[in-house]
Amino acid sequence: MTRHKYLLLLAGLLIAVAGSAFKKAKPRLLVFSKTAGFRHDCIPDAKLAMLKMGAENGFEVDTTEDAGLFTEKNLQRYKAVMFLNTTGNVLNDAQQAAMESYIRKGGGYIGVHAATDTEYDWPWYNQLVGAYFLSHPKQQTATLHVVNRQHPATRHLDDTWVRRDEWYNFKSIVPGLNVLIKIDEKTYEGGKNGEDHPMSWYREFDGGRTFYTELGHTKESYKEEAFLKHVLGGIEYVTRKKK
Repeated sequence: MTRHKYLLLLAGLLIAVAGSAFKKAKPRLLVFSKTAGFRHDCIPDAKLAMLKMGAENGFEVDTTEDAGLFTEKNLQRYKAVMFLNTTGNVLNDAQQAAMESYIRKGGGYIGVHAATDTEYDWPWYNQLVGAYFLSHPKQQTATLHVVNRQHPATRHLDDTWVRRDEWYNFKSIVPGLNVLIKIDEKTYEGGKNGEDHPMSWYREFDGGRTFYTELGHTKESYKEEAFLKHVLGGIEYVTRKKK
């Protein structure tokens, strides 16, 4: 074999190997759990659950409370960003701008529980998450009504779902949310949103996809198969390519 042919063959093999490695690269999820207000004691359990979920379902998970990772360059590494029980003002102006750019370029967002108790002074975030936290009664058991069972986040559920959690009341609810689950205020004490009280929803927004679930206050949630499948379905939705 001549040197020229050998070099061509070697180059071809290197390209093939590089292409194979690229195809096998796993999607990445950034799980962000910084708190500037109330801090949920379930956060360590929740982060471990997300790491386990990723390992079992073919995606990489990075957990962080470092808002400095919110740069345009770094966020492009991720298929989706999860705000996991964040509270208060967790991003500065530059970090907020990076998040907005990320979504506009097709990034995905998942909000879990206290993600709605976050960034009250950032109107764009209200649109992203879908509503803001207003108040909550004591933790108690209530009945949820699954109003859409065709979505990846709810297709494993029955029409009703009875469980114990901390149930939020909301303000600044964004019009046009695609609601997946509502809560029946007649089945518990302290509801303030009436008959149309959403608990989980999704939408396409500003170039990307968003999913939010109010569930997930308790440590027990992160060992609950039905809840974890619910969150996994939300991840599946926001990371799936648009048709």
